[in-house]
Amino acid sequence: MNMAVNRQNIGIIGAGRVGAVLGAALVNAGHRVVAAVGVSTASKTRAEQLLPGVALLPADQVAASADLVLLAVPDDMLAGLVNGLVETGALRAGQIVAHTSGAHGLAVLAPVSTVGARPLALHPAMTFTGTAVDLGRLAEGVSFGVTAPDELRDLAASLVADLGGQVEWIAEERRPLYHAALAHGANHLATLVNEALDRLRDAGVRHPEQVLAPLLGAALDNTLRLGDAAITGPVSRGDAGTVAKHLQALNEVAPESVPPYLVLARRTADRVIAAGRLRATDAEPLLDVLSTVPAPRTVPATGTVPATGTVPATGTVSAPRSTRRKAKGTGGKA
Repeated sequence: MNMAVNRQNIGIIGAGRVGAVLGAALVNAGHRVVAAVGVSTASKTRAEQLLPGVALLPADQVAASADLVLLAVPDDMLAGLVNGLVETGALRAGQIVAHTSGAHGLAVLAPVSTVGARPLALHPAMTFTGTAVDLGRLAEGVSFGVTAPDELRDLAASLVADLGGQVEWIAEERRPLYHAALAHGANHLATLVNEALDRLRDAGVRHPEQVLAPLLGAALDNTLRLGDAAITGPVSRGDAGTVAKHLQALNEVAPESVPPYLVLARRTADRVIAAGRLRATDAEPLLDVLSTVPAPRTVPATGTVPATGTVPATGTVSAPRSTRRKAKGTGGKA
C-alpha cells in the first residue's frame, strides 16, 4: 500500500449506495473517513451500518475536514455541488477532489482548480446494493474507469488497488463513450432480460427465471470469451421463417416488444454477416422480414380481435445500410 495515500483524511459527500460502500472499503484498507453527508433516512441508516462512528455533517463541513473529498452523487447534481463547494470556500489548495461518475471526466471538476485543489475521476464499473455484500464484490477485482492528471495517476492507482480493483485509464474525451458502453451493456441488458421474462410468462411458463438462468449465463460467458462467434439463434442462421413467426407472436401479445426485437435482430444480422458467419446473399430473406413489421393489433368496438397480417414498416428504419449494401454486393462476401 501507498502510505502517503493511507494518511489521507477522506470526506464522503453522498452516503448513498456507492459512497457509503466505497467509504467502508477505504476504511477496511486502512484509510480514515472523517465525515460524510447523509441527508435521506436511507443514507443515514446506510452510513450507520457501513460507516459506524463517522460524523454526518453538511457538505461544506465535510469538504473542509478532508484531504481527499469523494463526491458520490447523481450525475446531474455534480456540477452544482462542485460550484457550491468552491463558492462557499469549502475547498483549499492541495486537496484532492474525486467523483465517482462514469459519465463525467475532469471537466466537471474544473472549478476546483481555481482554488488549487486537484481533480480525479474514479468510477467503479459495477452496480451497488448499498450493503456489505458490495464489499466482497469490490474485492474480486472490479474495474475502475479512471481519468486523472499525470501527477495524480500513481495516487489514483494506489486508491484503486486499496479498493481491490483494477485500473482502466479513460481519456477525458472518451468518457461519454465509455459510459454509454456500460449503460448499453448493463442497464439495457436488465431491460432485455425483463422483457424476456415477461414474454415467457405470457407463454405460460411458470418459472421463467429458472428457464432463462442457464441460457443467459452461458450466453454471457460465451460472448465474453468468444465475441461474435458466440452468437446463436435464428438470425445467425438466416432463418427468416422463424423470425417472422417471432414477430407475429410478439405483435399478438406484446406489440411494444416488436420494435426492440427488430432493432436487435438487425444489429445481430449486421454482426454475423460482418464476421463471415452468414453470407449476405443468404441473409436477403431475413433482411426482408426485418424491414417489415406486423400490423398493429387493434380491438374494434365489437370486442372482436381481427386477424393480423404484416405490412411494410412505413416510416420505420429498414435493415442497416451496411448490411443491405453487403447483401447487394458481389458473391455474397461479408
